[in-house]
Amino acid sequence: MKAQAKWTVLILAVLFFGSSFVCWLKPAGEYSAQERRKLEQFPKLTLEAIREGSFMKDFEEYTLDQFPLRDDFRSLKAWVSQNIFRKADNNDIYVADGYAVKMEYPLKEKALQYAGARFRNIYEKYLKDSGSKIYLSLIPDKNCFLAESSGHLSMDYDRLYQRMQEEMPYAEYIDITGLLNIEDYYKTDVHWRQEKIVDVADRIGTAMGITPDGKYETKTLQNDFYGVYFGQSALNLQGEKLHYLTNDVLEQCTVYNYENNRTLGVYDLEKAEGDYPYEIYLSGPVSLLKIENPNAKTEKELIVFRDSFGSSLVPLLAEGYRSAILVDIRYIQSDFLENFVDFTDKDVLFLYSTVVLTNSETLK
Repeated sequence: MKAQAKWTVLILAVLFFGSSFVCWLKPAGEYSAQERRKLEQFPKLTLEAIREGSFMKDFEEYTLDQFPLRDDFRSLKAWVSQNIFRKADNNDIYVADGYAVKMEYPLKEKALQYAGARFRNIYEKYLKDSGSKIYLSLIPDKNCFLAESSGHLSMDYDRLYQRMQEEMPYAEYIDITGLLNIEDYYKTDVHWRQEKIVDVADRIGTAMGITPDGKYETKTLQNDFYGVYFGQSALNLQGEKLHYLTNDVLEQCTVYNYENNRTLGVYDLEKAEGDYPYEIYLSGPVSLLKIENPNAKTEKELIVFRDSFGSSLVPLLAEGYRSAILVDIRYIQSDFLENFVDFTDKDVLFLYSTVVLTNSETLK
Protein backbone atom coordinates (compact mmCIF):
# COMPACT_ATOMS: atom_id res chain seq x y z
CA MET A 1 0.00 0.00 0.00
CA LYS A 2 2.83 2.39 0.85
CA ALA A 3 4.48 1.68 -2.51
CA GLN A 4 1.18 2.30 -4.29
CA ALA A 5 0.75 5.60 -2.46
CA LYS A 6 4.28 6.68 -3.39
CA TRP A 7 3.63 5.89 -7.06
CA THR A 8 0.35 7.84 -6.93
CA VAL A 9 2.08 10.89 -5.45
CA LEU A 10 4.90 10.57 -8.00
CA ILE A 11 2.49 10.38 -10.94
CA LEU A 12 0.50 13.38 -9.71
CA ALA A 13 3.70 15.35 -9.18
CA VAL A 14 4.91 14.53 -12.70
CA LEU A 15 1.55 15.57 -14.15
CA PHE A 16 1.53 18.85 -12.22
CA PHE A 17 5.10 19.92 -12.84
CA GLY A 18 5.02 18.57 -16.38
CA SER A 19 1.92 20.62 -17.14
CA SER A 20 3.52 23.67 -15.55
CA PHE A 21 6.57 23.13 -17.74
CA VAL A 22 4.39 22.86 -20.86
CA CYS A 23 2.76 26.14 -19.87
CA TRP A 24 6.19 27.74 -20.18
CA LEU A 25 6.72 26.27 -23.65
CA LYS A 26 3.36 26.71 -25.35
CA PRO A 27 2.10 30.14 -26.44
CA ALA A 28 -0.18 31.58 -23.77
CA GLY A 29 -3.83 31.87 -24.67
CA GLU A 30 -5.27 35.36 -24.19
CA TYR A 31 -9.00 34.72 -24.10
CA SER A 32 -11.37 31.88 -23.19
CA ALA A 33 -14.30 31.83 -25.61
CA GLN A 34 -16.11 29.33 -23.38
CA GLU A 35 -15.87 31.44 -20.23
CA ARG A 36 -15.93 34.79 -22.04
CA ARG A 37 -13.05 36.23 -20.04
CA LYS A 38 -9.37 37.11 -20.43
CA LEU A 39 -6.89 34.46 -19.29
CA GLU A 40 -4.06 35.17 -16.86
CA GLN A 41 -0.72 35.90 -18.50
CA PHE A 42 2.78 35.11 -17.24
CA PRO A 43 3.42 37.41 -14.26
CA LYS A 44 6.22 39.93 -14.22
CA LEU A 45 9.23 38.51 -12.41
CA THR A 46 10.76 41.02 -9.98
CA LEU A 47 12.57 40.76 -6.66
CA GLU A 48 9.78 42.71 -4.99
CA ALA A 49 7.13 40.32 -6.36
CA ILE A 50 9.13 37.34 -5.07
CA ARG A 51 9.61 38.90 -1.62
CA GLU A 52 5.92 39.79 -1.28
CA GLY A 53 4.83 36.37 -2.50
CA SER A 54 2.68 37.88 -5.25
CA PHE A 55 4.71 36.23 -8.00
CA MET A 56 3.89 32.68 -6.87
CA LYS A 57 0.21 33.59 -6.40
CA ASP A 58 0.03 35.11 -9.89
CA PHE A 59 2.03 32.22 -11.34
CA GLU A 60 -0.43 29.73 -9.85
CA GLU A 61 -3.34 31.57 -11.46
CA TYR A 62 -1.41 31.72 -14.75
CA THR A 63 -0.75 27.96 -14.62
CA LEU A 64 -4.41 27.18 -13.90
CA ASP A 65 -5.54 29.35 -16.82
CA GLN A 66 -2.91 28.04 -19.26
CA PHE A 67 -3.15 24.37 -18.24
CA PRO A 68 -2.90 22.07 -21.33
CA LEU A 69 -6.31 20.75 -22.44
CA ARG A 70 -7.86 23.02 -19.84
CA ASP A 71 -11.33 23.05 -21.40
CA ASP A 72 -11.36 19.25 -21.55
CA PHE A 73 -10.39 19.01 -17.87
CA ARG A 74 -13.11 21.54 -16.96
CA SER A 75 -15.71 19.44 -18.78
CA LEU A 76 -14.45 16.25 -17.11
CA LYS A 77 -14.57 17.90 -13.67
CA ALA A 78 -18.12 19.12 -14.29
CA TRP A 79 -19.22 15.64 -15.46
CA VAL A 80 -17.68 13.96 -12.40
CA SER A 81 -19.28 16.52 -10.05
CA GLN A 82 -22.69 16.05 -11.59
CA ASN A 83 -22.72 12.29 -12.27
CA ILE A 84 -20.38 10.80 -9.66
CA PHE A 85 -20.66 13.11 -6.67
CA ARG A 86 -24.23 14.12 -7.57
CA LYS A 87 -23.63 17.81 -6.92
CA ALA A 88 -26.71 19.92 -7.55
CA ASP A 89 -24.75 22.59 -9.39
CA ASN A 90 -21.42 23.36 -11.01
CA ASN A 91 -19.95 26.85 -10.61
CA ASP A 92 -23.35 27.88 -9.15
CA ILE A 93 -25.09 26.75 -12.35
CA TYR A 94 -27.66 23.97 -12.29
CA VAL A 95 -29.67 22.29 -15.03
CA ALA A 96 -33.43 21.79 -14.71
CA ASP A 97 -35.83 20.72 -17.47
CA GLY A 98 -32.98 21.14 -19.96
CA TYR A 99 -32.32 24.79 -18.96
CA ALA A 100 -29.01 25.93 -17.47
CA VAL A 101 -29.66 28.40 -14.66
CA LYS A 102 -27.32 30.44 -12.47
CA MET A 103 -28.41 30.49 -8.85
CA GLU A 104 -29.60 33.89 -7.61
CA TYR A 105 -30.13 33.69 -3.85
CA PRO A 106 -30.79 35.30 -1.44
CA LEU A 107 -32.58 38.54 -2.25
CA LYS A 108 -30.07 41.35 -1.74
CA GLU A 109 -32.02 44.23 -0.24
CA LYS A 110 -28.98 46.52 -0.14
CA ALA A 111 -28.42 45.94 -3.86
CA LEU A 112 -31.99 47.04 -4.56
CA GLN A 113 -31.47 50.13 -2.41
CA TYR A 114 -28.32 50.96 -4.34
CA ALA A 115 -30.08 50.51 -7.69
CA GLY A 116 -32.91 52.71 -6.42
CA ALA A 117 -30.40 55.39 -5.39
CA ARG A 118 -28.77 55.37 -8.84
CA PHE A 119 -32.15 55.68 -10.55
CA ARG A 120 -33.27 58.39 -8.11
CA ASN A 121 -30.16 60.39 -8.96
CA ILE A 122 -31.14 60.24 -12.65
CA TYR A 123 -34.69 61.27 -11.80
CA GLU A 124 -33.63 64.23 -9.65
CA LYS A 125 -30.99 65.43 -12.11
CA TYR A 126 -32.78 64.99 -15.43
CA LEU A 127 -36.42 63.93 -15.16
CA LYS A 128 -38.13 65.63 -12.23
CA ASP A 129 -39.04 68.81 -14.10
CA SER A 130 -38.61 67.53 -17.66
CA GLY A 131 -42.25 66.91 -18.56
CA SER A 132 -41.34 63.33 -19.42
CA LYS A 133 -43.46 60.28 -18.64
CA ILE A 134 -41.54 57.71 -16.62
CA TYR A 135 -42.10 53.96 -16.61
CA LEU A 136 -40.57 50.92 -14.90
CA SER A 137 -40.64 47.31 -16.06
CA LEU A 138 -38.80 44.36 -14.47
CA ILE A 139 -37.61 41.14 -16.11
CA PRO A 140 -37.41 37.97 -13.97
CA ASP A 141 -34.43 35.65 -14.40
CA LYS A 142 -34.84 31.92 -15.04
CA ASN A 143 -34.68 31.02 -11.34
CA CYS A 144 -38.12 32.56 -10.98
CA PHE A 145 -39.57 29.68 -13.02
CA LEU A 146 -37.32 26.75 -12.09
CA ALA A 147 -35.64 27.13 -8.69
CA GLU A 148 -38.40 25.95 -6.35
CA SER A 149 -39.70 23.17 -8.61
CA SER A 150 -36.18 21.74 -9.02
CA GLY A 151 -35.35 21.85 -5.30
CA HIS A 152 -33.08 24.90 -5.37
CA LEU A 153 -33.25 27.97 -3.18
CA SER A 154 -35.27 30.82 -4.62
CA MET A 155 -35.35 34.46 -3.63
CA ASP A 156 -38.65 36.25 -3.05
CA TYR A 157 -39.42 37.75 -6.46
CA ASP A 158 -42.67 39.37 -5.36
CA ARG A 159 -40.70 41.16 -2.66
CA LEU A 160 -38.17 42.31 -5.27
CA TYR A 161 -40.88 43.74 -7.52
CA GLN A 162 -42.50 45.49 -4.55
CA ARG A 163 -39.21 46.96 -3.30
CA MET A 164 -38.27 48.39 -6.70
CA GLN A 165 -41.68 50.05 -7.03
CA GLU A 166 -41.18 51.53 -3.56
CA GLU A 167 -37.74 52.78 -4.61
CA MET A 168 -39.22 54.42 -7.73
CA PRO A 169 -42.60 55.98 -6.78
CA TYR A 170 -42.18 58.49 -9.62
CA ALA A 171 -42.43 55.72 -12.26
CA GLU A 172 -45.55 53.96 -13.56
CA TYR A 173 -45.01 50.22 -13.18
CA ILE A 174 -45.65 48.01 -16.23
CA ASP A 175 -46.01 44.41 -15.07
CA ILE A 176 -44.83 41.91 -17.71
CA THR A 177 -44.09 38.99 -15.39
CA GLY A 178 -47.38 37.21 -16.10
CA LEU A 179 -46.54 37.09 -19.81
CA LEU A 180 -43.30 35.16 -19.31
CA ASN A 181 -42.45 31.51 -18.74
CA ILE A 182 -39.28 29.46 -18.93
CA GLU A 183 -39.78 28.68 -22.63
CA ASP A 184 -39.28 32.37 -23.40
CA TYR A 185 -35.58 32.07 -22.45
CA TYR A 186 -32.57 30.42 -24.04
CA LYS A 187 -31.58 27.09 -22.52
CA THR A 188 -27.86 27.90 -22.34
CA ASP A 189 -28.04 31.65 -21.76
CA VAL A 190 -29.35 34.23 -19.30
CA HIS A 191 -31.43 36.15 -21.88
CA TRP A 192 -34.92 35.89 -23.27
CA ARG A 193 -35.65 34.96 -26.88
CA GLN A 194 -36.72 37.87 -29.06
CA GLU A 195 -39.25 35.83 -31.04
CA LYS A 196 -41.00 34.97 -27.74
CA ILE A 197 -41.45 38.51 -26.40
CA VAL A 198 -43.63 40.20 -29.01
CA ASP A 199 -46.47 40.17 -26.48
CA VAL A 200 -44.16 41.76 -23.89
CA ALA A 201 -43.30 44.58 -26.32
CA ASP A 202 -47.02 45.02 -27.01
CA ARG A 203 -47.80 45.28 -23.28
CA ILE A 204 -45.07 47.87 -22.69
CA GLY A 205 -45.86 49.79 -25.86
CA THR A 206 -49.57 49.96 -25.08
CA ALA A 207 -48.84 51.25 -21.57
CA MET A 208 -46.70 54.01 -23.08
CA GLY A 209 -49.31 54.97 -25.65
CA ILE A 210 -48.01 53.30 -28.81
CA THR A 211 -49.28 50.30 -30.75
CA PRO A 212 -46.46 48.18 -32.19
CA ASP A 213 -47.41 46.46 -35.46
CA GLY A 214 -46.39 43.04 -34.19
CA LYS A 215 -45.93 41.68 -37.71
CA TYR A 216 -42.42 40.43 -38.35
CA GLU A 217 -40.42 38.08 -40.50
CA THR A 218 -38.41 35.59 -38.42
CA LYS A 219 -34.84 35.02 -39.54
CA THR A 220 -32.47 32.41 -38.12
CA LEU A 221 -28.70 32.40 -37.71
CA GLN A 222 -27.00 29.50 -39.44
CA ASN A 223 -24.80 28.35 -36.55
CA ASP A 224 -26.10 26.99 -33.27
CA PHE A 225 -26.07 29.40 -30.34
CA TYR A 226 -24.23 28.49 -27.13
CA GLY A 227 -24.93 31.00 -24.36
CA VAL A 228 -22.89 32.18 -21.40
CA TYR A 229 -23.86 29.23 -19.19
CA PHE A 230 -22.48 26.72 -21.69
CA GLY A 231 -18.92 27.84 -21.00
CA GLN A 232 -19.32 28.85 -17.37
CA SER A 233 -20.82 25.52 -16.34
CA ALA A 234 -18.52 23.34 -18.50
CA LEU A 235 -21.47 20.95 -18.77
CA ASN A 236 -22.37 19.07 -21.94
CA LEU A 237 -25.22 21.30 -23.08
CA GLN A 238 -26.77 21.32 -26.53
CA GLY A 239 -26.77 24.39 -28.76
CA GLU A 240 -29.97 26.02 -29.97
CA LYS A 241 -31.11 28.31 -32.74
CA LEU A 242 -31.02 32.08 -32.41
CA HIS A 243 -33.76 33.97 -34.26
CA TYR A 244 -34.31 37.67 -34.88
CA LEU A 245 -37.39 39.56 -36.03
CA THR A 246 -37.47 42.14 -38.78
CA ASN A 247 -39.84 44.03 -41.07
CA ASP A 248 -39.66 46.94 -43.50
CA VAL A 249 -39.63 49.53 -40.70
CA LEU A 250 -36.77 47.89 -38.79
CA GLU A 251 -34.80 47.34 -42.00
CA GLN A 252 -34.76 51.10 -42.58
CA CYS A 253 -33.95 52.13 -39.00
CA THR A 254 -30.40 53.28 -38.25
CA VAL A 255 -28.48 52.86 -35.01
CA TYR A 256 -25.81 55.38 -34.03
CA ASN A 257 -23.16 54.19 -31.58
CA TYR A 258 -21.81 57.11 -29.52
CA GLU A 259 -18.75 55.09 -28.45
CA ASN A 260 -17.26 54.57 -31.92
CA ASN A 261 -19.26 57.09 -33.98
CA ARG A 262 -20.49 54.31 -36.27
CA THR A 263 -23.95 53.96 -37.76
CA LEU A 264 -25.28 50.46 -38.37
CA GLY A 265 -28.59 48.68 -38.69
CA VAL A 266 -30.67 47.28 -35.83
CA TYR A 267 -29.02 43.87 -36.25
CA ASP A 268 -25.23 43.64 -36.47
CA LEU A 269 -24.88 40.34 -38.29
CA GLU A 270 -21.09 40.43 -38.13
CA LYS A 271 -21.54 39.49 -34.47
CA ALA A 272 -23.14 36.22 -35.58
CA GLU A 273 -19.67 34.85 -36.24
CA GLY A 274 -18.24 36.04 -32.92
CA ASP A 275 -17.97 34.40 -29.51
CA TYR A 276 -21.42 35.57 -28.41
CA PRO A 277 -24.01 35.85 -31.22
CA TYR A 278 -26.63 37.41 -28.90
CA GLU A 279 -24.69 40.59 -29.63
CA ILE A 280 -26.32 40.83 -33.07
CA TYR A 281 -29.04 42.75 -31.21
CA LEU A 282 -27.92 46.39 -31.32
CA SER A 283 -24.23 45.32 -31.42
CA GLY A 284 -24.04 44.04 -27.85
CA PRO A 285 -23.02 45.92 -24.67
CA VAL A 286 -22.78 49.63 -25.55
CA SER A 287 -23.10 52.59 -23.20
CA LEU A 288 -25.12 54.88 -25.47
CA LEU A 289 -27.07 54.22 -28.69
CA LYS A 290 -29.64 56.12 -30.73
CA ILE A 291 -32.16 54.38 -33.00
CA GLU A 292 -33.72 56.62 -35.63
CA ASN A 293 -36.87 55.61 -37.49
CA PRO A 294 -37.37 57.58 -40.74
CA ASN A 295 -40.81 56.03 -41.23
CA ALA A 296 -42.23 56.99 -37.84
CA LYS A 297 -45.87 58.08 -37.87
CA THR A 298 -45.38 60.05 -34.66
CA GLU A 299 -42.95 62.58 -33.22
CA LYS A 300 -42.72 60.69 -29.92
CA GLU A 301 -39.22 60.00 -28.60
CA LEU A 302 -38.12 57.27 -26.20
CA ILE A 303 -35.26 56.99 -23.70
CA VAL A 304 -34.55 53.56 -22.23
CA PHE A 305 -32.31 52.91 -19.24
CA ARG A 306 -31.56 49.25 -19.67
CA ASP A 307 -29.29 46.23 -19.45
CA SER A 308 -28.61 43.66 -22.18
CA PHE A 309 -32.19 42.31 -22.12
CA GLY A 310 -33.23 45.60 -23.68
CA SER A 311 -31.10 44.97 -26.75
CA SER A 312 -33.60 42.47 -28.12
CA LEU A 313 -36.78 44.15 -26.85
CA VAL A 314 -36.33 47.82 -27.77
CA PRO A 315 -36.24 47.13 -31.55
CA LEU A 316 -39.82 45.85 -31.16
CA LEU A 317 -40.80 49.27 -29.78
CA ALA A 318 -38.85 51.30 -32.36
CA GLU A 319 -41.62 51.63 -34.94
CA GLY A 320 -43.72 53.58 -32.43
CA TYR A 321 -41.09 56.32 -32.01
CA ARG A 322 -39.20 58.79 -34.16
CA SER A 323 -36.11 58.01 -32.12
CA ALA A 324 -35.07 55.88 -29.17
CA ILE A 325 -31.97 56.46 -27.06
CA LEU A 326 -30.67 53.48 -25.08
CA VAL A 327 -28.52 54.13 -22.00
CA ASP A 328 -26.59 51.46 -20.14
CA ILE A 329 -25.24 53.01 -16.94
CA ARG A 330 -23.03 50.00 -16.33
CA TYR A 331 -20.75 51.53 -18.96
CA ILE A 332 -21.28 55.28 -18.63
CA GLN A 333 -21.50 57.63 -15.66
CA SER A 334 -25.03 58.96 -15.45
CA ASP A 335 -23.69 62.44 -14.57
CA PHE A 336 -22.30 62.71 -18.13
CA LEU A 337 -25.60 62.13 -19.89
CA GLU A 338 -26.56 65.80 -20.10
CA ASN A 339 -23.82 66.16 -22.73
CA PHE A 340 -25.61 63.73 -25.07
CA VAL A 341 -29.30 63.42 -24.18
CA ASP A 342 -32.20 65.89 -24.11
CA PHE A 343 -34.67 64.62 -21.50
CA THR A 344 -37.50 67.09 -22.24
CA ASP A 345 -40.97 65.68 -23.02
CA LYS A 346 -39.91 62.09 -23.65
CA ASP A 347 -41.16 58.65 -22.74
CA VAL A 348 -38.56 57.26 -20.32
CA LEU A 349 -38.48 53.54 -19.57
CA PHE A 350 -36.38 51.86 -16.90
CA LEU A 351 -36.14 48.25 -18.13
CA TYR A 352 -34.01 45.99 -15.93
CA SER A 353 -33.54 42.31 -15.24
CA THR A 354 -33.56 40.96 -11.71
CA VAL A 355 -30.01 39.68 -12.32
CA VAL A 356 -28.66 43.21 -12.71
CA LEU A 357 -30.76 44.68 -9.90
CA THR A 358 -29.49 42.10 -7.39
CA ASN A 359 -25.93 42.73 -8.57
CA SER A 360 -26.33 46.49 -8.88
CA GLU A 361 -22.76 47.41 -7.96
CA THR A 362 -22.18 47.52 -11.73
CA LEU A 363 -24.46 50.57 -12.07
CA LYS A 364 -22.61 53.89 -12.20
